[in-house]
Amino acid sequence: MDPASLRYAESHEWVALDGDVATIGISKFAVDALTDLVYLELPDVGTIFDAATVFGVVESVKAASDLYSPISGEVIEVNEPLADDLGLLSDEPFTGGWIMKLKVSDASQLESLMDHAAYSAHCESQS
Repeated sequence: MDPASLRYAESHEWVALDGDVATIGISKFAVDALTDLVYLELPDVGTIFDAATVFGVVESVKAASDLYSPISGEVIEVNEPLADDLGLLSDEPFTGGWIMKLKVSDASQLESLMDHAAYSAHCESQS
């Protein structure tokens, strides 16, 4: 996935929409800020999340961070290999490092998320 085509939440999750399925992950900026990841909690398939609710946790040697669903929907798939290979989050954050896929309940929520340019400016303001 091309990072420039994605939508981003202020909490650093990204969304790629394909029809009514949203693929969700965390950005390279977030992974780099956490450094040395040690644990990822994946959501259960079938769980329904509202936008901005916690769907999991990522832990590093220095911090634990909640992961927030940037859009509402039902989990239809999780990226099981991540549990054993957290390196995918840093090595392939926009391809093999995706976290979950949701069947979207309200695609208009994407409009409230940042485009790549706005997200880049957001990250610069946090550096």
